[in-house]
Amino acid sequence: MGKGKEDDPSLDPFEISFLPEFREGRGPREPFVNEHGVVIGDHHYDSPDSPLNQWSTDTDPAVMAGDQWVHPYKDIGFLTAENRDYFERGIPPQAGIFMHQDKNSAYRAGDRIPNSEEVQQKQPE
Repeated sequence: MGKGKEDDPSLDPFEISFLPEFREGRGPREPFVNEHGVVIGDHHYDSPDSPLNQWSTDTDPAVMAGDQWVHPYKDIGFLTAENRDYFERGIPPQAGIFMHQDKNSAYRAGDRIPNSEEVQQKQPE
């Protein structure tokens, strides 16, 4: 079983202690400059070329989608309980974790929706 980040002071604040099978081929441990000229993994989040520093109502959020915006070792998302269980302990995430097991959100999904006149006709007088 891997040690957690709280047990290893040499780790970066956003880094966890990955099991060996998750370290190989993962990418650089040090900060790097992505294809857009933005430093990834330095925790300053203040590169002059970052879309975050030039954001406007015309900016498409998709410009910041993709692996080139995530550091392979130093990402705040690794600190979630689910990611730590998976990457440090080898415990896979539970299926359906974001589902409402007691609610069927598709209930009557194929039913015809009545128009307003039909609804009014069914109202008691």
